[in-house]
Amino acid sequence: MLQKMLAQYLRFIVSGGKYSKNSIDSYRRDLAPWVEFLDKQYSENASLKKNDSLLLRLYLRRRSELKISNRSLARFLSALSGFQKYFSTRRGYKEYLFELPKMKFKSTIPGFLTQKETEKIFNNDISDYSKSKYLHHRDYAILALLYSTGMRRTELAKLKLNDLNLKSGLITVVGKGNKERVVPIGDNTSKDISSYLKDRQKFLKEKNETAPELFLNKSAQKITVRSINRLVNSFAKKRGMDFTPHTLRHSFATHLLENGADLMLIKEILGHSSLSTTQKYTHVTAESMKKQYQSAHPRSGFDK
Repeated sequence: MLQKMLAQYLRFIVSGGKYSKNSIDSYRRDLAPWVEFLDKQYSENASLKKNDSLLLRLYLRRRSELKISNRSLARFLSALSGFQKYFSTRRGYKEYLFELPKMKFKSTIPGFLTQKETEKIFNNDISDYSKSKYLHHRDYAILALLYSTGMRRTELAKLKLNDLNLKSGLITVVGKGNKERVVPIGDNTSKDISSYLKDRQKFLKEKNETAPELFLNKSAQKITVRSINRLVNSFAKKRGMDFTPHTLRHSFATHLLENGADLMLIKEILGHSSLSTTQKYTHVTAESMKKQYQSAHPRSGFDK
């Protein structure tokens, strides 16, 4: 019964168009083990009360024993909340409603590069003779765009040529829930993208292909998120560094805040639905400020 209800729920949120494929896959991964667990418990004990609170406690304990983090368990509870709301008004399902506990977890400060470290990325000679001119310029343009806009890697992979407005220095980004936002890209990055587009045109002409996507793989097909991860990682290693697309997103937000940008502006550019999500960057800059204070002030108590 619950397996069928889960399938209906997943179809429901797909049809709503508010969630990305990754989000829906995440809901499926979080909820499927729970439904399987309940089915097994009910089959082994037919007299068991359907929403016995001990069932949820037992499930959470078993997941913890499997070294599932509190953050992941909190995400599961959030997914379960949506699942239960879906069938709470449907006849015959109310007996499956569980009272959900609040799960606390430690919020980690996101990693980021310093402004000096990002200068190392873009100021160095970026020659890479192991790659074609197109692939070389593509990789550089991807890093430039990730850092100058703070967009997610999934958003970058979906970019199309008509999303660009280089004359105005703007780009349209389709984020979570297919929500569009327009973000600035800056003069330097506009020049990088313009240079890349010339090589892209030559590349497609050589391949005798056409494509609407902005970034393409060596076969002139749409680049994948996995490829973006790989090329960013490779680029970082060649600079003696270690960062990911997400690190560049965090760095973008942190550097804006360090240089006086308004928190609401950063929220809009990043595509956050809640200001509380953006506020974590204030903790990042506070930690950075503390480190600078400890190393510079004679009364900081820091042993130099």
